Formats: sequence, C-alpha cells, structure tokens
Amino acid sequence: MAVNITEVRVKLTEAKKNRLQAFCSITIDNDFVVRDLKVIEGHKGAFVAMPSRKLTDRCPGCGGKNHLMSQYCNDCGTRLDEKRASKGAGRLKLHADTAHPINSKCREEIQEKVLAAYKEEVERSKLPGYKPPKYEDMDDLDSSDFDSEDV
Repeated sequence: MAVNITEVRVKLTEAKKNRLQAFCSITIDNDFVVRDLKVIEGHKGAFVAMPSRKLTDRCPGCGGKNHLMSQYCNDCGTRLDEKRASKGAGRLKLHADTAHPINSKCREEIQEKVLAAYKEEVERSKLPGYKPPKYEDMDDLDSSDFDSEDV
C-alpha cells in the first residue's frame, strides 16, 4: 500500500547560504499531519530530513535535563562529562527522529513529493509580487531557530 500524501506545505527559509532551505508539513489521507520536515541542501543535492528532537540526558548531580553538547548543567551549573554522547555510525548522535518512514519505498515517496512541492514554491518565489503562503502551523518557524549542527 502506497502512502497517500494529500497535501504538502512549504515555507522557504530566508537564508539562502544556509543548508536549511525550507520547512514542510505533509498531510496523509487528509487525516494525519506530520510537521517540521526540513529540506536541506546536501553535498549530493536537496534531501528531506524528518522531524527530530535534540537528545538530552540527566545531570548526575541534580537530575536536570541537558542537551548532550552542554558543558554545564542548565539547572545547577555542574560541569558535565564531555564524553557522555554516544556515537552512531562514526558520528555523534545528537538528534532522534520523532516521525519517520520505516521502509525506503515510503521514504522515497515522501522525499519525491516534498521536493517537487519545494521546487514549485522556489519557482513561485521568483515571480514578481511573490508573497509566501500563510500557514498557521509554520508561521512561527524560522531558520534562525536552528544551528548548522541541527540540520
């Protein structure tokens, strides 16, 4: 059974030099929305990154939650062990997908439809008088909210 993506919403980012090119949301079967997909310009061209969250751990002193790259606890200020983040496939694993396809066919279908909608929006943005579409679910998203490490 193929994924029935019934809508793709695209919000282009302002920073053209940034690898993060757009935020997207997809609607599946007019019933289920997945937000915060990202179009990223990679070394081999644009690709779609699934929604993710920063991984955290707890301070051994107070139990407060901290991002894995934090050097000091956000709550008590205790110095944290720099080697506490695990490596996966040779890279430091700092994010975990919150939603993702479980097979390559589904991933390819999502990527194909999202990138097609992204390219259409880029072309529309070149027209005189272009105004980005208003999407309440994406109006508060801004590329400045993300570090280059986040993408």
